[in-house]
Amino acid sequence: MITQLLPVSEQSLAMASALLRQGELVAFPTETVYGLGADALNAEAVRNIFSAKGRPADNPLIVHIYDRSQLDPLCEIPEASLPLMEAFWPGPLTLLFPRKSTVPDVVTAGLPTVAIRMPSHPAAAALLRVSGVPVAAPSANRSGRPSPTTAAHVLEDLQDRIPLILDGGPCEVGLESTVLDLSHGDPVILRPGGITKDMLEKVLQRPVAVAGSVLRPLRENETALSPGMRYKHYAPRAVLTLVEGDPGKVVSLMRKRCLADRAEGRTACVLCFREHMEALRECNPHDIGSLSHPEETAHRLFDVLRALDEEGMDSVYSEVLPPEGMGLAVMNRLGRAAAFRTLRAD
Repeated sequence: MITQLLPVSEQSLAMASALLRQGELVAFPTETVYGLGADALNAEAVRNIFSAKGRPADNPLIVHIYDRSQLDPLCEIPEASLPLMEAFWPGPLTLLFPRKSTVPDVVTAGLPTVAIRMPSHPAAAALLRVSGVPVAAPSANRSGRPSPTTAAHVLEDLQDRIPLILDGGPCEVGLESTVLDLSHGDPVILRPGGITKDMLEKVLQRPVAVAGSVLRPLRENETALSPGMRYKHYAPRAVLTLVEGDPGKVVSLMRKRCLADRAEGRTACVLCFREHMEALRECNPHDIGSLSHPEETAHRLFDVLRALDEEGMDSVYSEVLPPEGMGLAVMNRLGRAAAFRTLRAD
């Protein structure tokens, strides 16, 4: 199969829409990351997503829509979801709803809920509108790899595995959507993202819980209720280790470990905040943004993780953020990218 990479245009959107209706796969930009889409009501087409990505079948997918009128055939609509849709749709918030029988089991991994969101990216909205079908779409990368925030990332992972990639430029947010479970009454964040806990609580006017699995691996036989809950995810090929503790001691330990790895013949570097770039100049520091702007780290993270592969790194040491606000989303992704491998700088 030859993969076409085309800029978003009226013609390429028409081609993509036709492919979706024919049961084919299309990669397309959203405001979070690039998605790999199939007609959500076509079980065979959805199964092809798992084949193209090498994705485990027990990992549920998110269904993308462009209008609330598309919800009724797919799910029951809890009253608590209405103010959230009003506040955050279109945008980077995924809601879990009780599913209807029209949604194939392959989309939900057999769960009684279906994850749905309405993307705000104009190309995604146009594709959904023109195709006229709800689109099941995980991130458009090989399973386990850092999520793609440019069309070039998609091509790197899926060339000759899918027929078409729509190039809409770099993604704005850079991390996948927040996933919120409303199906059991009390709201629970299953995957943090650009819509933070505080933002949700402000709209709902009540506490929002964070699932324990956000900052730890899934336990044996624990069900993945949301995309992005696998033990190792978003990972570069290098061995990534998180270093936490007092900032001065973190910088010192990262330098020590990085130089020791190099002395043993491994390629090594560090991911650090801009404030510490000079202190770690001997360690090929990669700028992950400013400590005071976690949204910048979120935007840059997947690009930096992919750059490590291009540079052929063997080992990488990374600073961490407090798991609050947007920092929670960053630490969820970094934790899974590192398979929760962590050093304490005490």
